[in-house]
Amino acid sequence: MAGNVAVIDIGKTNAKLALVRRSDLAEIAVLKRPNTVLQGAPYPHFDVDGHWEFILAGLAAFQADHGVSAISITTHGACAALLAADGRLAAPILDYEHTVPDDLAKEYDAIRPNFAETGSPRLGMGLNIGAQLFWQFAQDQSLKSRVVQIVTYPQYWGHRLTGVAATDVTSLGCHTDLWAPREGGFSSLVARLGLEGKIAPPRKPSDVLGPILPAIAARTGLSPETPVLCGIHDSNASLLPHVLRQDAPFGVVSTGTWVIAMAMGGTQLPLDASRDMLINVNAFGDPVPSARFMGGREHDLALQGHRVAADDATIARVLNSGVMLLPALAPESGIFRGHTARWIGEEPAIGTPERTAAVGLYLALVTARCLQGIGQEGPVIVEGPFGRNRAFLQMLSALRPGPVFTSTGQTGTSEGAALLWGQGVPEQALEPAPTPAPEHEDAFRPYAKAWGDHLT
Repeated sequence: MAGNVAVIDIGKTNAKLALVRRSDLAEIAVLKRPNTVLQGAPYPHFDVDGHWEFILAGLAAFQADHGVSAISITTHGACAALLAADGRLAAPILDYEHTVPDDLAKEYDAIRPNFAETGSPRLGMGLNIGAQLFWQFAQDQSLKSRVVQIVTYPQYWGHRLTGVAATDVTSLGCHTDLWAPREGGFSSLVARLGLEGKIAPPRKPSDVLGPILPAIAARTGLSPETPVLCGIHDSNASLLPHVLRQDAPFGVVSTGTWVIAMAMGGTQLPLDASRDMLINVNAFGDPVPSARFMGGREHDLALQGHRVAADDATIARVLNSGVMLLPALAPESGIFRGHTARWIGEEPAIGTPERTAAVGLYLALVTARCLQGIGQEGPVIVEGPFGRNRAFLQMLSALRPGPVFTSTGQTGTSEGAALLWGQGVPEQALEPAPTPAPEHEDAFRPYAKAWGDHLT
């Protein structure tokens, strides 16, 4: 398929616009802006108007410099937009990290479906969209009557581009409490919330919502016929290229603000909802056992902006010293939810390669526990920034029975979202992850065992 796909990629930390050449999935251009949360009334909410201006300006630049054939969309989960009759927001889009939904946790828990129905663990803050909606409707008694349609976050941007309202199965299947993944339909919560007919129709991520609106074409210079794809949840965008290319069993670790471990095939284990294990839904509507933690957030908290590389000798020194970080720096969620982070041994100074190495090893140890807990088998493919973290990759390679690979693209989310348009899947761009040097390889497993012993 010839042409370039402009991918709107709204992550929790950054908003991105990537232009992807569809023939080989190469990223021609990437623009970014911080995903800053606005703190004004009525609650912390996303800066959708700022993002919108950024998107339109970027689309115009991409069209002028390279040409745009289609638009695809991928965003973080746990996010819904409430649309009024005029198509505008009936209320700001709540930041899922705000704690206000917890105020009605007891009341919400009384109506939410169980894990067996939804595959959705009970999460704090607004990480369950059902809890967000329950709280929003309780705070503003007139809101529900003003809401004509509810769309998930990728489709909010699709709606602004096309005027067509939809949801997609991957976003509905992302711990919303609103979806029953094994049945492939809405859960019983939709009726309990009184939202029958108000949640926009679920569609496949690859469906075309429609062409861009005439005003968008005039503003950006894009053809009025430019198609807009329905869109996809970001970790499922990272998974999609591998679902299309790989034979099961295999696993994908999507890294960013969240680290999402996903198992295709593998051993069917009972998932522990109390440890942030869940059922995701892939682009084809299939259930995917998953586990997650805020690895990117923890990485940034631990390093405090100091990106100092750690070579093999430094990694070996940390392994042999026994210095290690225990979970969790972001204890509100994840497989070690509720644990208090602490250092064993002398904490490495901020800005040193030893700290970089220790943090990379820690992140790999948590990721390995996630993969083990969801029954992952076969190779593991690491997407995103941790694919360039040497300590992380070496420890993961030492612990997993199958080989570990990294994706050579800048962001697996953009590649996956671009694949929603057109036909054909280019050859996979994977590289073997760096494995421990022979003289150091015997140090990884004892370190991992000691780390585990400290958790008991």
